[in-house]
Amino acid sequence: MNNNQYKSRNKGSNFIKEVISILLSVVVAYVLFILIRTFLFFPFEVVGNSMVPTLESGDRLILNRLGELDRFDVVVFPAPDTDTDSDNEEYVKRIIGIPGDEITYYKDDLFINGQLVEEHYLEPLKTADSESQVTNDFSLLDIPGSTSAVVPPESYFVLGDNRQVSKDSRMFGFVPEDEIEGTSSLRIWPFDKIGFLEKNE
Repeated sequence: MNNNQYKSRNKGSNFIKEVISILLSVVVAYVLFILIRTFLFFPFEVVGNSMVPTLESGDRLILNRLGELDRFDVVVFPAPDTDTDSDNEEYVKRIIGIPGDEITYYKDDLFINGQLVEEHYLEPLKTADSESQVTNDFSLLDIPGSTSAVVPPESYFVLGDNRQVSKDSRMFGFVPEDEIEGTSSLRIWPFDKIGFLEKNE
């Protein structure tokens, strides 16, 4: 075998190795993407105006599947008031009550376990129409399926920020913990609103 034949065969062997290496890298990257999307983080597009002014229709969020659920978290879950066999609609709402919380709204104020709690994310709505209540008066005994004044174990009471148009726990009751697909604190679209969602502090 002369040198030219040896070099040609060596180049062919190296090319095959490079192709295999690239294919393996692509496969590994794809598997990692699927694992991350399935078990850790995944994108979600807001549809509807139930979370205005915090979120608007078309906003895109990154959901965290591993985050612990806490009061005032923004969460996503399958719409409990639709036919799951024919509709894959999902809701984005805010957790107001965690297990054991007693929730009451009176004269547009939120009371949790008898203590007044400010909802800073509602200030734009209250400022825009100071003559009307953003949230009508109610207690947990007024919501469907409730037999107690407190949020039951492994369940959450959720509301949309845009209280006058939102379909939420006031209509369909508590959301089971295992139905919640993830929490979100990060908006990735539109470009001029990229960043973390404001916390209720």
